[in-house]
Amino acid sequence: MGGVLEGLMAGQADVPLEDWRSFWDRLEAGGVDRGEAVALLSSLATRLPDHGTLCGLLASFDERRPAAPRHWANAVNIVGTGGGPRTFNISTASAFVAAAAGVPVVKTGSRAYTSKVGSIDLLERLGIGLTKSHADTEESLDRFGLAFAGQFVYPTVLTRLARTILPTSMRWFGRFLNTVGPFLAGLPVAAQVTGVSAAAPLARLRQLTGEVENRAIWLCTNDVGADELLGFANNVIHTGGGEIWLPRGKHTSGTGTLAAVASGEGDPVAGFLDVLAGTAGEVATETVCLNAAAMAVASGLVDSWEQAIADALRAVRDGAALDLVERMRSPRRRAAPVRAVANG
Repeated sequence: MGGVLEGLMAGQADVPLEDWRSFWDRLEAGGVDRGEAVALLSSLATRLPDHGTLCGLLASFDERRPAAPRHWANAVNIVGTGGGPRTFNISTASAFVAAAAGVPVVKTGSRAYTSKVGSIDLLERLGIGLTKSHADTEESLDRFGLAFAGQFVYPTVLTRLARTILPTSMRWFGRFLNTVGPFLAGLPVAAQVTGVSAAAPLARLRQLTGEVENRAIWLCTNDVGADELLGFANNVIHTGGGEIWLPRGKHTSGTGTLAAVASGEGDPVAGFLDVLAGTAGEVATETVCLNAAAMAVASGLVDSWEQAIADALRAVRDGAALDLVERMRSPRRRAAPVRAVANG
């Protein structure tokens, strides 16, 4: 077995970059068998490695990525760690609202792990595809102001690792992958808004944020434990350069409970479209607009939170967010107008 696995199992501090490089080289050469791969993932899922080891792991991913052709000015990625209360797809809805309000958004996400329907599951049901390359993503940004990035943004060695452990599913290791997931996607964006649930190790994520130099990272937390901003909660955004406090009721009515943003038992697509249409209740609308406003401010395009909230509310109320869904859907799905679905 390689040095990485031995170091992890022994609780060794700072498993170095060189060991990670060696492990991935052996994996790509077919020198890692299923047992070693499962043992590695099990070790990572059982105990989150120390800061130095995580830095070495992420650096080993970064050096294997193909370089992006150019930087996407003012573009923002929104992603969460998962693990919090089950809500509707708040970050995905916020991405549509922010983009409809003029903020370039590149959204990353996953299939359901702790939630009922993950962002990828929802997009499939809406008939909206994921991008397959940087060029594809740029085209979607130019056309819609919004792109949903596909698997190409993630380290290819993780795909190789997933194939090596078959028939075991990577889902069993979802907690670790969700925790470090916000740092796995290689996107040339200006900023990243990351929801951090109470189940995620905030202190460790703040340490990792300090190592990232190519984009600003905002870590969003609250006293309810959800991995998104909530208008009825006390929120804190850790920016790396300080903290932004958004207490209950600031920029929102302050009313509501988790029940108002919980994932429902009905059709998730119809419920999601109701949110974008502004017909799912004031609390849902305020929650989505608060997260969309965070993207606007993080992008550098808007200085004022009040203005960012107003722009987001306008995108919902004038139908721009819902229209953006319609424009991004596949031609086959456009046969059923979203307004009819949302009101039905």
